[in-house]
Amino acid sequence: MLETIGLDAELGRAVAGWAAATDASVGRVVRVDRGLVSVLTEDGIRRASVGGGLLRLMAHDPTEGPCTGDWCLLRTWPDHRTTLERLLPRRTVVTRATAGRQSRAQVLCSNIDITALVVALHPLPVLSKVERLVALAWESGARPLVVLTKSDLVTDADQVADDVAAATPGVDVAVVSTRTGDGVDGVRKRLEGRLTMALLGTSGHGKSSLVNALVGAETLATRTIREDGRGRHTSVRRELVPLPGGGAVIDTPGLRGVGLVEAELGLEMTFGDVQRFAALCRFGDCAHQGEPGCEVVRAVQAGELSSRRFESWLHLQRELRSAASRTDARLRAERTLESGRRIRAAKPPRARPDLKEPP
Repeated sequence: MLETIGLDAELGRAVAGWAAATDASVGRVVRVDRGLVSVLTEDGIRRASVGGGLLRLMAHDPTEGPCTGDWCLLRTWPDHRTTLERLLPRRTVVTRATAGRQSRAQVLCSNIDITALVVALHPLPVLSKVERLVALAWESGARPLVVLTKSDLVTDADQVADDVAAATPGVDVAVVSTRTGDGVDGVRKRLEGRLTMALLGTSGHGKSSLVNALVGAETLATRTIREDGRGRHTSVRRELVPLPGGGAVIDTPGLRGVGLVEAELGLEMTFGDVQRFAALCRFGDCAHQGEPGCEVVRAVQAGELSSRRFESWLHLQRELRSAASRTDARLRAERTLESGRRIRAAKPPRARPDLKEPP
């Protein structure tokens, strides 16, 4: 069973020695629910708690905790408890910045081969939002794919797909309708070879419907969008669903916002056209705001580069710099607190003054 969702000889060799020495079994995380982890094994789904060693790692860095898609080792104890003892190294990982001022990373899913960005054709896609998702996908290490859904609701699907393709050079664009079935087989064929695809996008854009269409059964619940066109949250957790013909798909809750963290490579891959002009600027630290010899501004003025693309790139560049500064400030504060704890722990306790008896 595990071979059909990606367990290969390399993974098997990586865990064979440790698993044999500790009487552990291999599995893949299907879902995480408040400390309990559902893991698919050769014997079916098993529920496990997180082992003590892994809990200590998570206390220091929450991204070390299990997430959907992880390969792991389980151990069963004499009292019939099952614990997740170790996570195998992640090949790829989708990470976004959490909401708030601290800009911490949140792992969405791991060990995926294709990051499918699900965007509805109705209402009309916002290209800057698509570019943000594509940057997140490239940074994961997986291959991005834009899936334009609800083609049955529009008459200009091919034209919109061309516009999206122009905004996402190097990324395939698929057009589907889960209602009519158009394009679904093409998406399913991309999973041949026992690959794993993660679906990311906003609520109401058809992620759960696409999972059901790929599986060929009503595996996940779906809901209609609201009258104002905004989506309703259907999925409340990330869940891995094996496909009948091999491969797997990971459904994720709708993303209200996608914060980028340490996504320089993703941004470079998404905006390769802008980056090429930026590399030709006279000054290496050019801010592209009117400096002499700025090739980016020249290209925009000459019509060689889309002004919309340029503004989108500038916005995401500023966001990355802001996130990096917040992360640096948080790390400095944490180091200061830790240093204070060590100093206090090293100091000998102060002698308590003798208490005088009352007269």
